[in-house]
Amino acid sequence: MPSAVSPSSPSPAASPAAQPSRLRFALALIPGAYVLITAILYGLGPLMEDWPVFLRTLAIVPLMVFGMVYAVIPLVRRAMSGRRGG
Repeated sequence: MPSAVSPSSPSPAASPAAQPSRLRFALALIPGAYVLITAILYGLGPLMEDWPVFLRTLAIVPLMVFGMVYAVIPLVRRAMSGRRGG
C-alpha cells in the first residue's frame, strides 16, 4: 500500500521563500536584543552594582533568553512574515 505522504515533495514550510535568510533574520534581531539587554541592565543595574561580573551575568542571562524566545523572536518573525517579497 503506498504511503499518503510523498517524501520527494517538500512541505511549504521547508521552501526557501517561506523564511527569511539567516543573515536578514539575525540583523532584524539585533535591535530587539539591544533594547531588551538595555532595559534589563537599566532596571537591574543599580541593584547589582556591587555584584561580581559572573553573578550579574547569571542574573541577566535567563531574563535575556526568555525575553528573546517569548517576545523578540516572535515579534521579528511576525514582522518579517509580511515582507516575503524583498
